[in-house]
Amino acid sequence: MGWRIEVDGGRCMASGMCAGMAPEYFALGDDDRARPLADSVGPDETVLDAADSCPAMAITVLDGEREIGPRG
Repeated sequence: MGWRIEVDGGRCMASGMCAGMAPEYFALGDDDRARPLADSVGPDETVLDAADSCPAMAITVLDGEREIGPRG
């Protein structure tokens, strides 16, 4: 089972930090909001780093039902 990435579009302020840090996992959409590029991803520290770096705390990383990111 992979990790699930969720981006809260209401909180996202389109800083592009996630897409800059992890372009293989995130992109800015037509509305300039971040979006995950896949429904499920393999465990990768880069995904957690991107969630930790989001200035709006708009990214959540889930392992099953357990929230693992952002950390802290």
